[in-house]
Amino acid sequence: MKKQTKGRRFFRALLALTMALLLSAAELTPALAVTQADIDALKNESNDLSTEKKELQAKLESLAADKSTAMERKTLLDQQIANTSAQISNVEEQIQQYAALISQKEEELIQAQEDEAAQYDLFCDRVRAMEKRGEVSYWSVLFRADSFTDLLSRLDMINEIMAADQRVIDQLKDLQAQIETAKTELETNKAEEEAAKSELEARKSELNTQRSEANALIQQLAANESETEAALDELEAEQDAIRAEIQRLNEQLIAQQAANGNSVQSNPGGYIWPVDSRYITSTVGGRASPGGIGSTNHKGTDIGRVGYTSPIYASKAGTVIVSQYSSSYGNYVAISHGPGNTTLYAHMSSRKVSVGQYVNQGDVIGITGSTGNSTGPHLHFEVTENGVRVNPLSHGAEPRMGYLTGYTLSGSA
Repeated sequence: MKKQTKGRRFFRALLALTMALLLSAAELTPALAVTQADIDALKNESNDLSTEKKELQAKLESLAADKSTAMERKTLLDQQIANTSAQISNVEEQIQQYAALISQKEEELIQAQEDEAAQYDLFCDRVRAMEKRGEVSYWSVLFRADSFTDLLSRLDMINEIMAADQRVIDQLKDLQAQIETAKTELETNKAEEEAAKSELEARKSELNTQRSEANALIQQLAANESETEAALDELEAEQDAIRAEIQRLNEQLIAQQAANGNSVQSNPGGYIWPVDSRYITSTVGGRASPGGIGSTNHKGTDIGRVGYTSPIYASKAGTVIVSQYSSSYGNYVAISHGPGNTTLYAHMSSRKVSVGQYVNQGDVIGITGSTGNSTGPHLHFEVTENGVRVNPLSHGAEPRMGYLTGYTLSGSA
C-alpha cells in the first residue's frame, strides 16, 4: 500500500509538471497595437485618392487647349495639389504604421523564441526527472502495479501524462510555426515600408511640379491683355461678393449672440501677426499689378517669405464664419471678432478650422500656400473694422502707428 501511494505521488508530480508546461505555453504574445488591417485601410484610402487624381487629370486635359478657362484650370490644379498632399499624408501615415508594426513583429518574434526555449527546457527537465527515478518506460510502471486496481490507476495517470506530453509537443510545433510566420511577416513589412518610402519621394516630386505649373498658369494670363482684363474683372467681382457675404454672416452671428443674451461689443485692435514672417510684399491700396492680373487696388496685406508649410495663426480670438475655397482667394478663412470686425486669411494650402468653431488668438487656422489667384506662396490678410477694410500696418490706436509693427517692405531689404 505504501508503494502504491508513492507511485501515485510520483505520477501526480509528473502530471503537475506537464500541466505547468501547458500553462506557460498559453502565455503567448500580447495583442498588437497596430495591425495589418490598419495599413490596409490606409491603402484603400490611397486607392480612392488615386482614382480622384485620374479624374482631375482628365478634366485638366480637356481644358488644356482653351485659354479662356485658365482660372478653371487653376482651380483644378489646386484640387490636384490638395489630392497629392493628401496622398503624401496617407503614405507618411503608412510609413509610421509600418514602423510600429515592424517593431511589434520584432518583439513578437523575440517573445516566441523565448517561449520556445522555455518550453523546451521545461520539457527536458521533466524527462530528466523521470530518468533519475529510473521510470522512463511506461510499461515498467504498469508492470510494477501490485494490484488490478493499482494497474488501472497507473494506466489512467499514464494516459493523462501521454496526452499532456502530446499537447506540449504540439505547442512546441505551434511556437516554431509562429516563429517562421513572424519572420516572413517581418521581412514583408520591411519591404513594404521601403516601397512606401520610395512612393513618398515620388509624390513629393510630383507635388513640386504641380505647384510650379499652377503658379506659372497665373503668370501666363498676362500674355493676352483682353483675357487678362476679363479674368481680373471676374476675380474682383468674386472678391466683392465674398466681402459682402462675410459682412452679412458677421451681422447674422452678432444677432444670434444677442438673441442668446451674449451680446458682443466691438473691440478694434489687439491683433497679432498671422504668420511668423514680417516681410510685406503688397500693402492695402494702389500697387502695380503682380503678374499682370493682380488687383491694382489691393484690398489686403500680402505677407511673403513663407512656404507651403508655414502655420497661419488667428490674429485675434473669434468665431469662424467662413472656411472654404474660391477662385480668387483659394482656400480662405474669415473670423468674426464682434460687430463690423473681421479678419480674412487667403491662399492657404489647407484649412484647419470649420465654420462655427471658436478660435483663440494664436490658434493655428491653416497652412500657407498659393491657391486661387496667386503666383507663389504668401498670405493675403484682410482686416475690417466697422465694416470697412483697414490697413493693419498704418491703422491703429496711436497716430501713425499700425496694429502690426516691425515689418520690412519688399524692395527695402
